[in-house]
Amino acid sequence: MVLPDILANGLKVVFCGTAPGNVSAKAGAYYANNSNKFWEMLYKMGLTKKKMDAKDFRHVLDAGIGLTDMAKEQFGMDKVLKKTDFNIEAFEEKIVKYQPQVLCFTSKRAAQSYYGLSSSADIHYGRQDKTIGTTVVFVLPSPSPAAIRWWDESHWLEAGKYISAL
Repeated sequence: MVLPDILANGLKVVFCGTAPGNVSAKAGAYYANNSNKFWEMLYKMGLTKKKMDAKDFRHVLDAGIGLTDMAKEQFGMDKVLKKTDFNIEAFEEKIVKYQPQVLCFTSKRAAQSYYGLSSSADIHYGRQDKTIGTTVVFVLPSPSPAAIRWWDESHWLEAGKYISAL
C-alpha cells in the first residue's frame, strides 16, 4: 500500500483520488505536491479551520474527513495506471462499511475507474445521480497541477456547501 486509508465511521466526507502522484508517494502523504490545490480547497470549502499541510494528513479525521485512492498499490500519473491497478470491490466495500455521508472523487479518472467506464466523457462534475449505499457521490476536477487546464473550483465549492449543510 502506497498510502494508508484514513477512514473511520461517522465521517462527513471521504475524498478519493485515482492514485498517489509521484511527489505524494515519495513524501508518504496525500496531495503532497506544493502546487496541488487539495489542501487549499478543504479550507475554502469550509471543511477545515485553517489550511492544512500534506504532512498532517492523518489529522483530517478530526474534521470529519477521510482519504483514500482507487489504486492502493500503485502510484504515478493517471496515464501510467492500468485498469488492473484498481480494486473496485475493495473500494466499494470500504465505502459501504464506513458509510460517509458524502464521497468526493477528486478526478474524473477516479470516478471512471469506479463506474467501469472506458472514457470519462460521460461523467459530469458535481453531484451524481447514483449513491454508494447511503453515501452521496460528487465528482470534482482534479486538484493536481497536471490537470490545471480542467480546473474549476466552483464544483469543489458546490460540494463544500452541500457537506457544510449536513
